[in-house]
Amino acid sequence: MDKSVPKLWTPGDWNALFGLGTNVLVNLLVMTGLLKFVVGLPDALTFGRILPAVGFMLFLGNMYYGWMGWKLAKREGRADVCALPSGPSVPHMFIVVFVIMLPILGRTGDPVKAWEAGLAWVFLQGFILIGGSFVAPFIRRITPRAALLGTLAGVSIAFIAMRPALEIFMTSIIGLTCLAIILVSWFGGLRYPRGIPAGLVAIVVGMIIAWGAAALGMPEVGGMSTAALLDSFASFGFSVPLPAVGHVFSGFEFLGFILVTAIPFGVYDLVEAMDNVESAEAAGDVYSTTEAISAEGAISLIGTLLGSPFANAVYIGHPGWKAMGGRIGYSLATGGFVLLLTWFGILAVFLNLVPVVAISPILLYIGMLIGAQAFQTTPMKHAPAVVLGLIPHLASWAKTLIDGALGAAGVQVTPDLVAGMARGGVLYEGLGVLGSGAILTGLILAALGVFIIERKYVWAAGFAAAGAVLTFFGFMHGPAVGIAVTPGVSLAYAMVAVFLWLCPKLGLADMPDAAPSSGEPGLQPAE
Repeated sequence: MDKSVPKLWTPGDWNALFGLGTNVLVNLLVMTGLLKFVVGLPDALTFGRILPAVGFMLFLGNMYYGWMGWKLAKREGRADVCALPSGPSVPHMFIVVFVIMLPILGRTGDPVKAWEAGLAWVFLQGFILIGGSFVAPFIRRITPRAALLGTLAGVSIAFIAMRPALEIFMTSIIGLTCLAIILVSWFGGLRYPRGIPAGLVAIVVGMIIAWGAAALGMPEVGGMSTAALLDSFASFGFSVPLPAVGHVFSGFEFLGFILVTAIPFGVYDLVEAMDNVESAEAAGDVYSTTEAISAEGAISLIGTLLGSPFANAVYIGHPGWKAMGGRIGYSLATGGFVLLLTWFGILAVFLNLVPVVAISPILLYIGMLIGAQAFQTTPMKHAPAVVLGLIPHLASWAKTLIDGALGAAGVQVTPDLVAGMARGGVLYEGLGVLGSGAILTGLILAALGVFIIERKYVWAAGFAAAGAVLTFFGFMHGPAVGIAVTPGVSLAYAMVAVFLWLCPKLGLADMPDAAPSSGEPGLQPAE
């Protein structure tokens, strides 16, 4: 046997399959709920056109990244290469529904028009990604790892870990039990009998508790209902994706409306994918940034031309899947699993069979691992810069919660309401400015922090100048792309750039280190 040929399956792939597979499953369930209950699309469109196209897109993504992993393992003669994870872009799920599809539905009253607008939006995104993939390697070379991973940690903590953590403690009997099952295996190294994956153990235990509680007349423990489960079997069928080219171009009638968010979120995707490739490199697997991102864009385009209003993404979490033993097979198997779910109408059954809270600990684990990686794989003295990169995401998360609460209450945001919130200690306006374009803001702020710590003031000035330009055109600190969107913040970045550029010229950069005195808080001087 040729030992240079990488194995397509290892025992650890079971763990990673249940991890990534359930992650993607949760996101598909959320996607289905958004389409069905928020936008109100008919089942024929949701289950017959959109989900089969999404499934095929995700199948292609997982297969391609599995092939990239196989190439890397064969080229380097390593058996520990982990494929890049792939799945539906989670931020896009909410943006395309709430920012694109719902407004178009409200304007036209036609769910097909809303779907077409979503298709056109992702179509533009795909080309932005493909074009941007060729400049991404340069951006990675000049950007400190603490900045790339710091802003990624912000995403993981605020938008991956927080919601599962809340769900765990809302249904703590299932949530905490399943969390303990996950942590003692994936962090503590405990092996379950016969090598059963911890993710599967957690899901089975969660189902036993939830359905046991339902049998005892306590459905509130897990929210399970036999009637709802039986009704869900009516969704069984077989649907394959069909070309939707005409629908894509019909969506361009809303081009002006679409461009406002398509460009900034295309940049967001580019930076997030770049961060995730950097995360994989920090875990030991060096992939081509251009290939990974251009593949992401091309696969999203294919999905859109078949009817998917959602984008494919290089997923966050590579270090987590690798740490639990995932190699190449988990990616390939996840692709097949997703195809089965979406082409045979099984999602509705899963939605009513498995309590979501039993899956939440897996997502929390990934959020924990990515957040920790930003500190573990960067120099200790860069830790303050990593924290700086987290802050914009916390602002974005807080504003998202406030907006959701106000929307649920049917309350419009007015100047009087904003002033009242400020008097109560809620700086809503500040959350909006700091949290808009959080992934770019976190990257710029963390890069500033790193270069200042390293006393590379000219480089710091360059990133501050980039922040000024990005802010001026609305990619950072603004609700939409435009001209002079938040001119005051843009001017502030420009002033910081000038100050930092002048520091070495005025001799300010040559001051001796000032070590903190004993007993006083502070960072040790850089070595």
